Amino acid sequence: MAREQRNGSDGTELGRFLRAHRIRVTPEQAGLKVGPGLRRTPGLRREELATLAGISIDYYVRLERGKEAHPSPSVVDALARVLLLEAREHEHLRELAACAARTTAPEPSTAPTSSVGPGIKLLLESLRPHPAVVVSRTMDLLAWNPGGLRLFVGMEQWPVEKRNVARWVFLNPGARTVFDHWDEQIRACVGRLRALAGTDPDAPDLVGLVDELLAESPEFVQLWERYDVRAHTHGRKTFHLPDVGTLTLAYQSMQLEGFPGHRMVAHYAEPGTPDHDKMVLLDLVATGTNVEPAEEKRN
Repeated sequence: MAREQRNGSDGTELGRFLRAHRIRVTPEQAGLKVGPGLRRTPGLRREELATLAGISIDYYVRLERGKEAHPSPSVVDALARVLLLEAREHEHLRELAACAARTTAPEPSTAPTSSVGPGIKLLLESLRPHPAVVVSRTMDLLAWNPGGLRLFVGMEQWPVEKRNVARWVFLNPGARTVFDHWDEQIRACVGRLRALAGTDPDAPDLVGLVDELLAESPEFVQLWERYDVRAHTHGRKTFHLPDVGTLTLAYQSMQLEGFPGHRMVAHYAEPGTPDHDKMVLLDLVATGTNVEPAEEKRN
């Protein structure tokens, strides 16, 4: 799929981000009183956003159409305020503005290393029975301990080079049944890829994956157009696994210093709880230990 289809038919990443978020803010959310009658434009109109942000309509139109590439920090902050951006979205808007203001072409992007050091593998092993994985900036699965891989039901049957969390959640039908809230998982995946595409759209480790998902997944296409760059770094997930039944684990995502873009995602449960017992069982099953899997039906 061509780059135009990945990034949109025209404009800049800054303009596409502004438009995607403008149409998601209702006049009521922005504090405007709207009279009766239908509005042909979803969300805020350009002139409404410009007025609320304290800039001219012509200037905002040029921003959204990619004709203006040097918004001041105060303008960026005003737009973020009116668009009700969260902290990560506000940060990304600043990054897009900085990219748009560049006067020279960026250096050709290169894919970061996909290797992890022996120390990282040792850490993963030492975390057992807590499931943990290491993923790249595009969510390629780079390293794991037995329980970590087992959370992604069916992925162990994929070739190593195809093991990618985003590919799995969108293209493996079984992924929908693993999570209580599959929709939250796919939004988080798209958020990470969208954020990278905004500042490094030609990254070789990104382009092929995004093109594949745009071609194969209608859900991905829909979320890609929303331009949501929020990603989940911690919280809780409920899994429905054939090995152990239903269990709820907390998780924490951590950047690995010295390995740009690499993150370790570790899951855990309080000792002495049923979820902890199932987590231990998952580790045993994943290593081929002869145990009796839990039989639990999903409600």
